[in-house]
Amino acid sequence: MSQTVLLNFLTAVPEAAAIWSALIVLALALLAVLVARPERDGATEVEADPVDADTLHRADLARYADEVAVAAAGAAQTAHRRRERWLAAQTEADRAWAAYDEADTAARRLAAAGALPAPHTPHTPTEYAARERWLHHAAMSAHWRGDLTARQLADVLAHRNGWDPRRHPAEQEIVLARTVRDGRRAGWETAAERERLAWRDAELAAESARTLAAEAYAAAVALRPVPASRAPAATRVPATAAVRSARWRPARVG
Repeated sequence: MSQTVLLNFLTAVPEAAAIWSALIVLALALLAVLVARPERDGATEVEADPVDADTLHRADLARYADEVAVAAAGAAQTAHRRRERWLAAQTEADRAWAAYDEADTAARRLAAAGALPAPHTPHTPTEYAARERWLHHAAMSAHWRGDLTARQLADVLAHRNGWDPRRHPAEQEIVLARTVRDGRRAGWETAAERERLAWRDAELAAESARTLAAEAYAAAVALRPVPASRAPAATRVPATAAVRSARWRPARVG
């Protein structure tokens, strides 16, 4: 009996050892597979990251270059329009000054002539009626030329605000010339202010256009492909900086 038990034990031990050995080998193989797979995945990611990052940066830089190029073109058109407006305002201001200078010269000449005694005329209703007709005609002519406003003409016809038809025509002409001169001076001051504002707007638009043009040129240069063997590190850094700028600072027309 004891020999049978011993025989069965000696027969079963090798079989169990073989089974356990097979299980251990299988477990080690599975463990090796599990350990090796993250390494392969990590190696794949390490190799793919530089390519993907460079592609993303190039795409961002291309979008930024297109955006800033459109903005620069719009800024150039705006600068051109504002310069045209300034030139028109400058021409208008020059004309207004010439008109004022002409009126001032006429007023000075009449004021100098007014220092002489006025011709003696009889103070009769006919004379006063003639003086009134002269004043009304002179005022209406000045209004048609644009030298008197509608309100000023109404004052003349209503004999308000210092307009006295009983004055001698020589005196009325001096008053009328001074009124015309003051009106043209006001027109020149208004035109000069418009010209100054137009000049400021043109300068701001030109500066914005210059800034965006330089930015567009820098973006286009950064987008050009450069061989890795010929491009030093200092050359590749601005492109990366430009991509970061393209992501966080969109170009806009000023």
